[in-house]
Amino acid sequence: MLETPRYIMSLPTSLSSLIILISVATAPLAVSGASLTDDAHCGCYLTNGTQAGFFSNHKFYDFRNLPQYAGVPGSVANPNDAANAGVSSQYFNDENWTSVWSIQNWNNSNGARSDASVLMVNSPSNVYIEANGDPNPTSQTWLTLRTQRLPGQSSNQSSGFQSAAEIESVSSGFQFLSMRMLARTVGGSGAITAMFTYRGSDTLANVQEADLEIRTHDPHNLIHYTNQPSYTTDGQTIDQATENATLPDGLSWANWAVHRLDWTPTSSTWYVDGFMVANISFQTPRDPSKVILNAWSDGGQWTGNMSVGDAAYMQIQWFEIVYNSTDAKSKRDDNGPYGRLPLTMTRRDASTGQCRAVCSIDETSDQGQPVMLWASGAQPRNVAGGWAVWVPSVLTGLVLFAMSAGLLR
Repeated sequence: MLETPRYIMSLPTSLSSLIILISVATAPLAVSGASLTDDAHCGCYLTNGTQAGFFSNHKFYDFRNLPQYAGVPGSVANPNDAANAGVSSQYFNDENWTSVWSIQNWNNSNGARSDASVLMVNSPSNVYIEANGDPNPTSQTWLTLRTQRLPGQSSNQSSGFQSAAEIESVSSGFQFLSMRMLARTVGGSGAITAMFTYRGSDTLANVQEADLEIRTHDPHNLIHYTNQPSYTTDGQTIDQATENATLPDGLSWANWAVHRLDWTPTSSTWYVDGFMVANISFQTPRDPSKVILNAWSDGGQWTGNMSVGDAAYMQIQWFEIVYNSTDAKSKRDDNGPYGRLPLTMTRRDASTGQCRAVCSIDETSDQGQPVMLWASGAQPRNVAGGWAVWVPSVLTGLVLFAMSAGLLR
C-alpha cells in the first residue's frame, strides 16, 4: 500500500484527495519496481516534495563508519594557532574530500557584525570525525563541527575568543539543489549551527543565501529559515525574508533528524523528517552559489554570548545532495553541456540532452544509493525553460474526473 507523504497530509482535503489519486495512478510508472542502482547508471535525479524537480548530479558523504579516523582534537587556545592548525585526520586530506570541501580558517576581525563582541576564528581543529558514544548507537562515527568559547591569553584578549568551524564547497557553481543531512545540534547556549547556500556581494542587497540556522539558546523545536538578506543597511528587518518555524510535535534539533533544503528557481523549501516546515518565495537565490555548513558565535545579539569554556556541536551522520551545476567540469561532461543544466526525463545523450534513466534518492531503501525509477523505454518528456515537473497526459484525465466527482473545486 502506498504511504501518503507527510507534506500532502497538511494540504486541503480536496487537493489531498486528488494528489493521492494521482499517486496511485502513476505509482507503476515511477515507484513500483524501483531497484537499487548507482550513479553511473543514472541520467538524472527526480525529487519528491511540494515542488518536484530534476537534477543532473548526486553526491553522498557517509560519516557513519569511519572509526579509523575518529578522534577529538584538543582545543587550540591561541587564536593564531587555531587558524593555522592542521586537519584533524587524514580523512580531510583525501581527494574525495578536498575536491569538494574546503575547511575554513578565516576570522571576523575585518568584517565583524556591528554588534559582535567576541573575536571569532575558524579552525580546522574544530572539524573532526568522532566516535559515536550514544547508548545503543546506530553508527560507529559521525562528523562534528565544534564551536567553543576560549579564555584570553593576554590583556589584549580579556574577553577571549570564539573558536568556530566552517566547511565550504570548493565549487561556487551550485545552481538549484536538494540537500539533506542527518544531524543534530548539542551543547551550550550562545552558538549557531547552520546549513545554507551562499553567494556573496560587496552590496548587502545583492547577497544571495538560503539558510537554516539553529540558535542554541532557542527552544529545541524552533529553527530559523531565511532567504537572505533579512535586514537592510540601515538596520530595518525584512520580515518576508524569514520564517521562524516551530517543528511538529516530537521533533527537536537536539535529536537526530533529516534536515532538507530544496532550492528551486521559485522558492526555498525546508523539511524536517519529511515535514515541510518553511517555504519562502521572496528573494529566492537565483545565481550559482556555494554550499556551507558551520558552527559559530560572535557574542552578538543574534548568536548570543557563549560562556567561557562552553562549547556547542553540530553532529552529522551523512550529507547528501542532488544538484545542477554551472561548473565547466562536472560528472556529466562526457555527455556534453547538458550535464550542467536541468534535464529531460529519459537517459541523456550528447545530441539531444535527453535523460534516459531517471533515478531517485527519496525512494531508496539504502541511504546514499539511488534507485532507478524508469529507463529508456519511457517516452521522452521535455523540461521546458530549464525547469519543469512532469505532467503526463493521464493527469489531465484525472483532473477532469476529480472535478466531476467533486474532489477538486
